Amino acid sequence: MSTLSYSAIMAERSQAGRSLNTQAVRNKFHVRNLDFWYGAKQALFDINLEIPERTVSALIGPSGCGKSTFLRLLNRMNDLIEGTRHEGEITLDGNDIYRRSINLVDLRRQVGMVFQKSNPFPKSIYENIVFGPKVAGISDRAYLQMTVERCLKQSALWDEVKDRLHDSAMGLSGGQQQRLCIARALATDPDVLLMDEPCSALDPASTARIEDLIFELKQRYTIIIVTHNMQQAARVSDYTAFFFQGKLIEVGSTEQLYTRPSNRQTEDYITGRFG
Repeated sequence: MSTLSYSAIMAERSQAGRSLNTQAVRNKFHVRNLDFWYGAKQALFDINLEIPERTVSALIGPSGCGKSTFLRLLNRMNDLIEGTRHEGEITLDGNDIYRRSINLVDLRRQVGMVFQKSNPFPKSIYENIVFGPKVAGISDRAYLQMTVERCLKQSALWDEVKDRLHDSAMGLSGGQQQRLCIARALATDPDVLLMDEPCSALDPASTARIEDLIFELKQRYTIIIVTHNMQQAARVSDYTAFFFQGKLIEVGSTEQLYTRPSNRQTEDYITGRFG
């Protein structure tokens, strides 16, 4: 991407009030000396990264570079894959998420995830959203109804579905299903939202809705998004981290990384010389 095109995007963000908050921010995640293996194959090498809270951090890089692997480490989704192991440390609010005493259900409630392909449950819209709270033991009908309305409003879906909450979620469009999945993730009241290419299967109009939603949600949540779309990363993120062949090549504010990268490899990827 050229500096000119990025500047145009930043101008749009500024007009919409989307520029990075210059006040001091607290880091949500600290990642130190992280290595990761699938069996005998090492996938991540000595990753050191800090994720500020209530910001959007984009992970970019070519396919197979370790972005999604890293994302799944942040709520221990890789634990579900046999033969994986890691070395190093990941802390969330100062607490080691790989300590033996951690409750994985609580961790994944605090760190929600939205996947590349929308995956609503074959249930009603209402039941999709209350699934998490019900698993947590909440049965108060008034609270559940309030949660459904809150999360659908937060995901910009309430006005479209408020009169058909008990219809099947499978009848929604692709973009609506993805926003429903975001609403479902919000229902457990997380601190962090992980998004693994949430717009890759969506049309431009649905993508724009999700991007607007990401901007709104960062007022309350820390968001980490994997994307192959360079312009999307420029539009939605405050910070960007560039991965290549399992290594973190460069990280910084999105403005700095796109206009003044310190690494030639970063510049070559962003400008489309490879990738």
